[in-house]
Amino acid sequence: MKEIKVPELAESVTEGTIARWLVAEGDSVTEGQQIVELETDKVNLEITSEVTGTIKELLKQEGDNVAVGDVLATAAEDTEQNNSRETKEKKDRTMEQTNNYTNDDRHTEETAYKSENQTNDGETREKQERGQSFRPIASPAARKKARELGIDLTEVKTRDPLGRIRLHDIQESHLTQQQPQQTEKEKEATPELDNDRYEKIKMSRKRQTIAKRLLEAQHQAAMLTTFNEVDLSAIMAIRERKKQGFQEQHDVKLGFMSFFTKAVVSALKKYPYLNAEIQDEEIILKKFYDIGIAVSVDDGLVVPIVRDADKKSFAEIEKDIMSLAQKAKDKKLSLSDLQGGTFSITNGGVFGSLFSTPILNTPQVGILGMHTIQRRPVVVDDEDSIEVRPMMYIALSYDHRIIDGKDAVQFLTTIKSLLEDPEDLFLN
Repeated sequence: MKEIKVPELAESVTEGTIARWLVAEGDSVTEGQQIVELETDKVNLEITSEVTGTIKELLKQEGDNVAVGDVLATAAEDTEQNNSRETKEKKDRTMEQTNNYTNDDRHTEETAYKSENQTNDGETREKQERGQSFRPIASPAARKKARELGIDLTEVKTRDPLGRIRLHDIQESHLTQQQPQQTEKEKEATPELDNDRYEKIKMSRKRQTIAKRLLEAQHQAAMLTTFNEVDLSAIMAIRERKKQGFQEQHDVKLGFMSFFTKAVVSALKKYPYLNAEIQDEEIILKKFYDIGIAVSVDDGLVVPIVRDADKKSFAEIEKDIMSLAQKAKDKKLSLSDLQGGTFSITNGGVFGSLFSTPILNTPQVGILGMHTIQRRPVVVDDEDSIEVRPMMYIALSYDHRIIDGKDAVQFLTTIKSLLEDPEDLFLN
């Protein structure tokens, strides 16, 4: 019998949650076939079978947390099955005897079972009555564990569709019995959620990780946010003139994100401390520009990375963003797509957000927040007139431990200048 275990996943990833079994007990599998989907802190991974044979037992259920090295299932290899025909036939005969045991056999077995678990005459009679009409199907390991813990098999709940009791069912039943019962006063003080006015939803591992990281960012960094607004008239005019030729030439649309990414890279070169991180008592300046682009998915937010953004053209950046967004939507992002990153951009404007304070994507020390474009009346520079312009509020959250307010404000002003007069972006 071959054990199928959780393999080494990736650097810094040591555990996950079973999201979905792709096989069932009794299914035939081949080596390399995907058998279970595992949800980790960052991405979903498919674990493959290391054997060609038959799945004998699934030892973990969907929703269970597992760590590297845990046994997920057992499988019989084809060679093992071919060489054990006699053993299989013996097991079949045993199962037939079990399913067709006589009344005398039942009486003998129930008598032995009751003697092991007897606590008083009333309980003995109750078990005897149940035993005459129902005998749970349980694995030998489960029966042994039940005897050791004094657990009545007829009271054990199992998620097995055929009602078979496994070892983990016994363990769960024992843990349930060990939990302290609430007093009547505690029940009155605790809101009852198991009714039609409430719904309990277990947080996914990804959502738990997001919550943990956001809380850590607020506790571990001296986070501050500064704001400005940008007139996007020039960029919108460029997009209007160039969008058709750009798409025909590069097979991708000319969006806003490539302009903002280019502007961020230029500003980071001017203010390098925003492209850094803190390690103990040292500041690590990064001389490369891997820009994280936040992407919303069904169960949260992921931040895939556009690598070496300073070396890429507008078209290359747009293609990278489109590809990463599609992979996120299809849940095909790999850990390499998410690891690293020196600075992040998040665009709440796609959902209609007018103003917000983004939270740092630690260990990064800066994140730029984009918002919805709103046509507003503004005073035109050097002219005593008011015009309606497409305006966007932008926000920079930064770690005040290593970034002074003056540099943060000037960083944001630099981005504003580059976006309002984007010729320098093309020249750079």
